[in-house]
Amino acid sequence: MTDSWERARRMLARAGLPSESLAQVRLLAGGTYNTVEELRLTDGSRYVLKVPPAATVPGLRHERELLVSEAEFYRAATTVGVPAPRVVALAERQLLMTACPGDPWDDSLTDAEQEELRGELGRQVARLHRVTGPGFGYPSGALGPLAPDWRTAFTALLDAVLDDARHYGARLPRSADDTARTLRAAHPALDDITVPRLVHFDLWPGNILVDRSTGTPRIGGLIDGERMFWGDPVADFVSLALLGDIEKDEAFLAGYREADGRVDFDTPTRLRLALYRAYLYLIMITETIPRGPDPGRDRWVQEAVAPELTAALDEIEALSRTA
Repeated sequence: MTDSWERARRMLARAGLPSESLAQVRLLAGGTYNTVEELRLTDGSRYVLKVPPAATVPGLRHERELLVSEAEFYRAATTVGVPAPRVVALAERQLLMTACPGDPWDDSLTDAEQEELRGELGRQVARLHRVTGPGFGYPSGALGPLAPDWRTAFTALLDAVLDDARHYGARLPRSADDTARTLRAAHPALDDITVPRLVHFDLWPGNILVDRSTGTPRIGGLIDGERMFWGDPVADFVSLALLGDIEKDEAFLAGYREADGRVDFDTPTRLRLALYRAYLYLIMITETIPRGPDPGRDRWVQEAVAPELTAALDEIEALSRTA
């Protein structure tokens, strides 16, 4: 408790905020890697402080300096008017940001509210995808400097997570070597992407805040941008339809296209989408090991995620024969 308060006061001071006005430090649930705390000041203002695990804590190769990528996402999102936290300070490997209104998207919304919000989300994601970057890959530099082309960048991401899977002995539905061979068949489709664009890559409902303060639910903020990279906008469709099919989300796609988001689900696009699904599901399966034993999580990953990885690999094999 004391350590959290001292840490919070130190970050507030670094940001030029009155550290003596700190009234509450509250641990927020939902974080699977970083520690996340809400800071309340005596004037009612709210901030969020994210603290990474100690450098000695095991993790995946791309998880180094995640908060650098998260800060980059928030700064970029503000340039296109997408609601997201505002970076207040990034120091001592910690990120202090403003708090967004709302609570994580949940099942309490009616079907009509869900459809309206999916359309609004589509328009916001299309705006995110207008932002271009200086190169391809993770801005954190965790896997090296940004690359000049998408194939170089993304194959490095795939190689890293496959190396992690081998290192930790992850229970993959196919061996890491067999998985790598299948993925290589789709690599040429990556060459279609020539402009690095902002990709959140973790837009599942838990990272989308819904603000109900006006009576009509609206998106209050897109949060947890720590998995952000510069790459192919289609990659965002994986978490937006986690373990599902984005082509069935008509409301989202209508909003996306209304805001000039462009996507044509042709064979090269479907090949790339299968690659990105495989990448995310490899992460989800492998990360369970360094994070420690959790029988419930492990069972869910094997029963729900592993079959989706197999389906993505099967799709790559099928599409590669017709490409």
